[in-house]
Amino acid sequence: MKFLTFCLDYEQHPNEYQDYEERKFSEYLKTQKLTSNLQHFILHSIAMVSEADSGTIDGLKATKRFLQCLGRYGNTPFLFPLYGQGEIPQCFCRMCAVFGGIYCLRHSVKCLVVDKESGRCKALIDHFGQRINANYFVVEDSYLSEKTCTNVCYRQISRAVLITDQSVLKTDSDQQISILTVPPVEQGQPAIRVIELCSSTMTCMRNTYLVHFTCSSGKTAKEDLEPVVQKLFSLNAETEGESENGGGLEKPRVLWAVYFNMRDSSGIDRNSYDCLPSNVYVCSGPDCALGNDYAVKQAETLFQEMFPKEEFCPPPPNPEDIVYDGDGTQPEDPGFSSSSNTKTEPSPKES
Repeated sequence: MKFLTFCLDYEQHPNEYQDYEERKFSEYLKTQKLTSNLQHFILHSIAMVSEADSGTIDGLKATKRFLQCLGRYGNTPFLFPLYGQGEIPQCFCRMCAVFGGIYCLRHSVKCLVVDKESGRCKALIDHFGQRINANYFVVEDSYLSEKTCTNVCYRQISRAVLITDQSVLKTDSDQQISILTVPPVEQGQPAIRVIELCSSTMTCMRNTYLVHFTCSSGKTAKEDLEPVVQKLFSLNAETEGESENGGGLEKPRVLWAVYFNMRDSSGIDRNSYDCLPSNVYVCSGPDCALGNDYAVKQAETLFQEMFPKEEFCPPPPNPEDIVYDGDGTQPEDPGFSSSSNTKTEPSPKES
């Protein structure tokens, strides 16, 4: 308890950890007169950071964040959106629309128009040939061409998604969301994070559970994750064998499973991309972290680079305060033009 209290305001006591700032959080925990079980619990269940890679400051910061989130919306520090994580970007899209954002649905980008002199992107051409003028262009990493990403060195993420018939948590309620961190068997290997979702999250059918396994890749996703899957769940063949022998506790049964590797584009240096116009900003895809901290921080950083004097993600206005302009007038320069207009524009400065 004394250590957790210290973590809540660790910034005020730098002398307590300054000798370990450049060392691993796991090494720092060993100096705090904690039992090995408590060290293990803080590392994997509270801070939930990597034993092999996380420094002392990262571990203290993660522990503080966990403690500050307790009791805000129930007994746990966690919230999960109904219908899955895809609802979070949809929420931001709706917020953008409230503040005047315009969406061109089903208009995929064919190419960018770049000014030769300034090296800036000045417009894009969609697959219909329509030109849309732009002061900035924000794109997720996976949409970039292979040529642009030739020199980028990506890490990999191992993932598995299961549909099961029971929860790994044996409780009276069948509507629980469970989070489990499986520590590495060997030093240097990544921990595996397991998230089990029940049907009340609107991500799976009633009487089934959706289970996600995630870790940094060491090998293929199946090689990284299947040993843990087999410890927690029963495959069809295993279940039949157990029922015949009548031995062992019944484990949840895997109804469906998929393993895959995906690239981790978080933390990529902008200079790693080739021939990227100065006003083109690249967002990363999903990472290994439990929450969305990196994505939010990256979004704020990019926003401030483009609009340093504006407020990032202001609160939505009260619906009663919204004024609708119903005169039907068009903005002076909407920034859209048809393909015929694009062809008639002078283009010596474009490529």
